[in-house]
Amino acid sequence: MTTSIDFSASSELVARLLIGAVLTVDGVGGRIVETEAYDREDPASHSFSGPTPRNAVMFGPPGHVYVYRSYGIHWCLNFVCREAGHGAGVLIRAIEPLHGIDVMRERRGLEPLKLLCSGPGRLAQALGITHRNNGMSLSVAPFRVEPAGEEYEIACGPRIGLTKAMDVPWRFGLAGSRFLSKPFKVV
Repeated sequence: MTTSIDFSASSELVARLLIGAVLTVDGVGGRIVETEAYDREDPASHSFSGPTPRNAVMFGPPGHVYVYRSYGIHWCLNFVCREAGHGAGVLIRAIEPLHGIDVMRERRGLEPLKLLCSGPGRLAQALGITHRNNGMSLSVAPFRVEPAGEEYEIACGPRIGLTKAMDVPWRFGLAGSRFLSKPFKVV
């Protein structure tokens, strides 16, 4: 297995490579079990219409954090991919909690381990992600991304909650994980 993740690769490849990686923010986090890829050529991507003040980080250097508010309620955590100027990223949809579980439970105000980080809004809240993290590098504190130490079986399917490019199979998950935001359809 690789010793690091090359965020300058395509978002589809990075989204696959992140499955099984361990993400922590100030020591709180777990194994990434679900991701979605987005690219500038993709009408569902925030970068599709070009750079704006809101999405500018997506057009910056790879290996940085793009944080945005979904539905005016939830923060969402994305990792910027490809070369600067392109506009691609990976949405981190779910993790299996491993580190700082008590902190996550306090932030989320609930107990069930399965629900702590199963969905992008839940995950961001549990990890303490807000807009203040937007633009930060993944290679320095508070972030730590450790590549998967083994190969995992990866499920693949269409992304969730979109109105455009709904059938693009760029949602990836750890096959059989109970920490996914939604199960993958068995084909």
